[in-house]
Amino acid sequence: MSREIRRVLIIDDSPTERFLLTQILFANNFEVLIAENGEDGVAKARELQPDLILMDVVMPGMNGFQATRQLSRDAATKNIPIILCTTKSQQSDKVWGLRQGAFDYITKPVERTLLLAKIAALASGGFQ
Repeated sequence: MSREIRRVLIIDDSPTERFLLTQILFANNFEVLIAENGEDGVAKARELQPDLILMDVVMPGMNGFQATRQLSRDAATKNIPIILCTTKSQQSDKVWGLRQGAFDYITKPVERTLLLAKIAALASGGFQ
């Protein structure tokens, strides 16, 4: 089953990372929504119902693992795919992130073609 992905919510506390991800997404005709921390990201995901969430892990307050777990267990947001975008590159971090409900995991710095390929895989039915 394919799914259109147009609206992407970026949840990241780094202005630089938000800018870089926004540039990649804008250049490829995505609508970009922004949240600067986990708490705000969870609230915006519930309110705005994006097609995809790009989630940082290391953030003050609620981290990306906690926010992913909350979103993936909430009836209102459990069908929104989450790709974790983080500097945490250990295999154990990736396994833990996927266990929290993330669809995929990308390490920073985010590679443009890899990110777009993962979004395309999602759109073509690469998830439930």
